[in-house]
Amino acid sequence: MTDRREQPADGADRTGVWLVGARGNVATMSIVGARAIARGLTGTTGMVTEREPVASLDLPPVDGLVFGGHDIAPESLVAQAERQRDRNGVPDAETLAAVRDDLAEIDDRIEVGTAVNCGAAVSEDSERLDESLAVRDVVDQIRDDYETFRERHDLERLVVVNVASTEPELAAPERYDTRDALERAIDEDDRDLPASVLYTYAAIDGGHPFVNFTPSTGNTLGGIRELATAKDVPHMGRDAKTGETLVKSALAPMFAGRNLQVMSWEGHNILGNKDGLVLEDEENAAGKLSSKGDVLDSILPDIGHNRVRIDYTPSLADWKTAWDYIHFEGFLDTEMTMQFTWEGSDSALAAPLVLDLVRLVAHADEHGNGGLQPQLASFFKAPIGVDEHDFSRQLDRLYDYAEQHR
Repeated sequence: MTDRREQPADGADRTGVWLVGARGNVATMSIVGARAIARGLTGTTGMVTEREPVASLDLPPVDGLVFGGHDIAPESLVAQAERQRDRNGVPDAETLAAVRDDLAEIDDRIEVGTAVNCGAAVSEDSERLDESLAVRDVVDQIRDDYETFRERHDLERLVVVNVASTEPELAAPERYDTRDALERAIDEDDRDLPASVLYTYAAIDGGHPFVNFTPSTGNTLGGIRELATAKDVPHMGRDAKTGETLVKSALAPMFAGRNLQVMSWEGHNILGNKDGLVLEDEENAAGKLSSKGDVLDSILPDIGHNRVRIDYTPSLADWKTAWDYIHFEGFLDTEMTMQFTWEGSDSALAAPLVLDLVRLVAHADEHGNGGLQPQLASFFKAPIGVDEHDFSRQLDRLYDYAEQHR
């Protein structure tokens, strides 16, 4: 039986949102935010899809999003939201009280997931699929979870979004550069394949649009991209751009445009949630550091020194701080500096982008635009298939798409 409280008021078709890492900070805040919007408790500040020209697109309504997901954490969505309220003040007590029943109902739709090759993201109390299962059996179980959810809730389409903790980087990803190689690896029980790839493969092979919000391998493999093209399924990633890197992608073009030579750019990030804890592990942090650093290397190819650090600071909880120091040279060899500090709620910055991306890949799917979605590059630190990192130029791609389709 479908949940009538999640029916859009105008009777429009409903879109399913399957969150991999559904009880994590970002997923929880995304669900709380969507249900708060549906109940008229909050506005849509932070959502790109609520600002022109993107708002003119025929997008699935936020109050029509139906949530489910996979996770290995045994803690409930309600408990996770309560912790975020108590430690971070976001969401506030009134909002959480209003959507509490919604969270409890959605929590019942969260299935036990796989955590193969997830590294430090796996804790002792995790609940996960039997790791002795063959890779093909794990993929089939994930696919069945997707299809069961879609059928049970009578959904027009299902969008799968990976918001799980960052995995270690995959060694020798070129082994899976073709669809045949990837599918052979799955059938031959290749134990090197990480969870993100299994979730992605099951989604795209099943015809479900996919978003990789994380730095994990997911849809970056050539075999996945070939599959998505063949199936005409939209997908995009990698590693959502929400804080310090967002500022860098907007600020670095200023130095390039004014022909100022950046000699050194130091970025130091501290955060205290589970993502920060996972990134304490060097293997898990490698992909994140790479995507954050590559933005500057692309915009400022002559940069002398570019370094990024991420440190776990438990007392900060979901709040994160980034301090950047820029040492640059101007006219007459004059050395100058610029510094900025970015402080924000990690999940409150990320959650509206999750909702934006769901709506936009659903729109692409509705209009037959399969494969990579370069118009979504502005949402990511390392947008797959897009070499442009200048934030304003990335936004132009999205605005052009909106003008073409509205």
